[in-house]
Amino acid sequence: MTQTAKALLVDDRRENLMALEAILQGLQVQSVAVESGEAALKQLLVDDFAVILLDAQMPDMDGFETASHIKRRERTRHVPIIFLTAADKDAQLALRGYAVGAVDYLTKPFDPWVLRAKVSVFVELWVKTRQLAMQSDVVRERETQWRNLTDAVDEATALLRSDSADGVERAVELLEQARWGASS
Repeated sequence: MTQTAKALLVDDRRENLMALEAILQGLQVQSVAVESGEAALKQLLVDDFAVILLDAQMPDMDGFETASHIKRRERTRHVPIIFLTAADKDAQLALRGYAVGAVDYLTKPFDPWVLRAKVSVFVELWVKTRQLAMQSDVVRERETQWRNLTDAVDEATALLRSDSADGVERAVELLEQARWGASS
């Protein structure tokens, strides 16, 4: 079961969202575009994202406030945020972006190939993290099966040593149950 990585694109200007979608086209990522910080927070309640591309300057809830809300939620605090802004003159804005948890801060005009490369890295990390989580689940399941088998063998051994008449039958039953449980 492979899940497609998603990138959340947040900008109050539709033309900027269309440009971002075009930049990301061809990457192994599904773009989800929203036009406000509030819409981004709602989207984060229903979907998991590999990366968020967030406009710093938006009306109502700006990108910094949006990022602050994202980083406070347990479910979303580890999603990388790349700020995008046209305001390149103010170094304080970049510092503010990093202070609220951004992993990067790009000013417009930015090189689309650089943005693609950055998004690709976060998508790859997201995919690898999902793969590790699935492998970890398999390992835990195998450890549980191993523990159950070991317990059944220990109990069967104790029954066989007890020299009781039904001990052998019960030991065989336990071992067969354990065998069938381990193979399912």
